[in-house]
Amino acid sequence: MRKATITRKTSETAISVVIDLDGQGRFSGATGVGFFDHMLDQLARHSLIDIAVEATGDLHIDDHHTVEDCGIALGQALAEALGDKRGIRRYGHFTLAMDDAQIACALDLSGRPFLVWNLDFPTAKIGQFDTELVREFFQALATHGGITLHLDRVHGVNSHHLAEAAFKAVARALRAAVEPDPRIGGALPSTKGAL
Repeated sequence: MRKATITRKTSETAISVVIDLDGQGRFSGATGVGFFDHMLDQLARHSLIDIAVEATGDLHIDDHHTVEDCGIALGQALAEALGDKRGIRRYGHFTLAMDDAQIACALDLSGRPFLVWNLDFPTAKIGQFDTELVREFFQALATHGGITLHLDRVHGVNSHHLAEAAFKAVARALRAAVEPDPRIGGALPSTKGAL
């Protein structure tokens, strides 16, 4: 079925995530953080994964808990929807250009979470959004999705473009990695016998 629903409730946030790996790239819902909603829309659109997110959080403190916990829930949903990962391509990479920004992403749905982050932002904010939260989101996604994720800034001077290029690059790499590989049928893409 390659679908999953995750709910996460803490004293800081209440989040519901529904994903369909074989969707059409539709995003619905809201987190209360406008720029982050824009990024989640990009993640869905360019991965062709349908993503629905409803989140309420302690935004009167800041956006940190909401963004991070959405990353946790999305990672858990991705892992659940992938199941034992039989028949998928497993690896994905994409280098994405957006105006001045170019971001390279390589990922492995290995079950071994790791984030390599070479993406500095020239500003601390994009509007009201803290740019450091982009890393927090991808750290949570990688950790709870069991993803080895590498993100590298090739170049760029505009923080909005850099963040958006990062979400789009990850989306396109994810799209490739979760796709069924017709050459291996239902085999596991590993020599270890498990992922």
